[in-house]
Amino acid sequence: MVARRTKEEALATRNRLLDAAELLFQAQGVSQTTLQQIAQQAGATRGAIYWHFKDKADLFNAMMERVILPLETPPKSDVPGGGDDPLAEIEEGMVHALTLMVADPQVRRVFDIATHKVEYTHDMASVQQRHLDARNACVVDFEKALRLAARRARIRLPVPGAIAAQGMHALIGGLIQNWLLDPTAFDLVPTGRRTFRVYLAGLGFPRPTAGSVPAAQDTETASA
Repeated sequence: MVARRTKEEALATRNRLLDAAELLFQAQGVSQTTLQQIAQQAGATRGAIYWHFKDKADLFNAMMERVILPLETPPKSDVPGGGDDPLAEIEEGMVHALTLMVADPQVRRVFDIATHKVEYTHDMASVQQRHLDARNACVVDFEKALRLAARRARIRLPVPGAIAAQGMHALIGGLIQNWLLDPTAFDLVPTGRRTFRVYLAGLGFPRPTAGSVPAAQDTETASA
């Protein structure tokens, strides 16, 4: 019983440290936040941080692992055999991710930290590598889905699949980052859906079938 209570207390301390890191990283940036400040914010000691984490980069990565961020979730079409419509599956995953970004403060906070509040200094090299690995994996998944969809639609992409995938990744990531700068500027989810479909149309894919978007949105998009 004592051992169980001790383990639960250690987990609670770890979570308090991660919660404190999130708040401080967003408020003042990662490089400007010290481990001592995080410990004080969490009501813990500096020694407690080193009990749970090797260094600031280790703590940062642990903070990132508590949420699933947009562009870190592979599309379903990456499953062997693919789906019936790999691009629709990517769109579904994108819309789900954007909805979480709007609705979940923790997802929004962590994404904001990961994109706007971290500097890739020498001691944060592992954080930069994590970011690169996630981006590269996502781009590879997008390329697989685009190539598969192009074969099924019997079209030839106007640019190499790798370039089309990079553009898709930049489109989604750029929308999120700009929305974070001013969430009142535009509605993230419908804007993301529309721009995604415009991008696909530019690659030569047929327009979405009826029923996948409300008719009013299709009419407005067509008249734009």
